[in-house]
Amino acid sequence: MKRVVGIGGVFFKAKDPEKLRTWYRDHLGFNLEEWGGAIFQPSGSKDADGTTDTEKTVWSLFPSDSDYFAPSTQAFMINYRVDDLHALLAQLRQEGCAVDAKVDESEFGKFGWVMDPEGNRVELWQPPGT
Repeated sequence: MKRVVGIGGVFFKAKDPEKLRTWYRDHLGFNLEEWGGAIFQPSGSKDADGTTDTEKTVWSLFPSDSDYFAPSTQAFMINYRVDDLHALLAQLRQEGCAVDAKVDESEFGKFGWVMDPEGNRVELWQPPGT
């Protein structure tokens, strides 16, 4: 069974998210979206419908007091793309991993979470249509 097939996003906490977003925009050329993050898409790689949803990588900041990474106390979280979220979560449970019981399904895809042995929350994402 395939496990992780790519990086879907890099998320980290910031004391002043707006100031840090501006720094990344002004100094590293990040093209910030209306929601405040950036989307990196490989050039020349398109899905059948002309989009690159399954190939994009998202960069996003969260306020330092956000509980989105909880129960991890780390200031970052990596989002990994997967082909079959439910099958992978079941496999991880069988292997004794600390898998969050919650799964989110929306127009943005399916999301699940697991904690690594050092207490880092890992987000698993199955893009829509896959």
